[in-house]
Amino acid sequence: MSRPAFDPASYDAQLAEKKARLVELLAPFSAPEPEVFDSPREHYRLRAEFRLWREDGQRHYAMFAPGDKHTPILIDDFPIASLRINELMPRLRAAWQASETLSFKLFQVEFLTTLTGDALITLAYHRPLDAAWQAEAERLAAELNVSLVGRSRGQRLVIGRDYVEEELIVAGRSFRYRQPEGAFTQPNGAVCQKMLGWAYDVLGQRNDDLLELYCGNGNFTVPLATRVRKVLATEISKTSVNAALANLADNAVNNVELVRLSAEELTQALNEVRPFRRLAGIDLKSYEFGSVFVDPPRAGMDPDTCELTRRFERILYISCNPETLAANIAQLDDTHKVTRCALFDQFPYTHHMESGVLLERR
Repeated sequence: MSRPAFDPASYDAQLAEKKARLVELLAPFSAPEPEVFDSPREHYRLRAEFRLWREDGQRHYAMFAPGDKHTPILIDDFPIASLRINELMPRLRAAWQASETLSFKLFQVEFLTTLTGDALITLAYHRPLDAAWQAEAERLAAELNVSLVGRSRGQRLVIGRDYVEEELIVAGRSFRYRQPEGAFTQPNGAVCQKMLGWAYDVLGQRNDDLLELYCGNGNFTVPLATRVRKVLATEISKTSVNAALANLADNAVNNVELVRLSAEELTQALNEVRPFRRLAGIDLKSYEFGSVFVDPPRAGMDPDTCELTRRFERILYISCNPETLAANIAQLDDTHKVTRCALFDQFPYTHHMESGVLLERR
């Protein structure tokens, strides 16, 4: 992760450029004006990863420009990261500087925090972790009031929890989330909350069913399930599936069936191309799907999955890559039209854009 060009004074101009780019990409589809959801100007990023660099006999937090792994940018603080990360950085550095046990062959540090102030630190080593390390790490975790994970080849030692607990407010209701170490979570919590609110509003209250592809840890699943009769959700990552099941249980959401299938595999199942043991006990024909929700990876939906979504009256699509979003909309344009769109500034001071569209049958 390279250090963004942090310049709050330029934020509004950068956001306007992103909006213009999204408008241009969606112009061929006669999309309406995008709703724009801005980011806090600083302290918005809830996770950060640093390599450690030795200089003058001390280890320093370091980042590198893209393509250059030999010229470190040494860092004392990180203004785009959460206040909790900035508070922990100097205290953690002081701890490893005071302890050979903690610092020996330590090469990477990762911070995972939440809007509620929960924190987990991962320390990665080029050596086995022993009882002496465990004892020091337990003292450190208590001192910093964090959970801590130690990693080395073939080892993963957890002190406290291996996840953080987040709380997000959607339409006035509080939802709780477990966010596991090493799994994907939205890095900008304030904007994530706005994304959830937008999707909740756009879906509306419905009396039919929702299909969700690429559900991750249930970030969208949990609030959207309160808007429909029932949900069939899919996710391929076992870690994310386990987190999603915990999040559904923690929020007392009981109208979701979650299956560990890729979007491509579910497409094959719905097309009756082949059966899947992981769908045993799930009656696909019992669903009355009115809407499909997709939040695919940067590559977008593959052509077959895109064709699958064409069957639905409403396609609610969250995208982290507007180019592949536009390509998917082009495939669907003869049957569906864009009726709502939004820009979510998850990644200020970078060219990356998160966007959302509602496509409804013509």
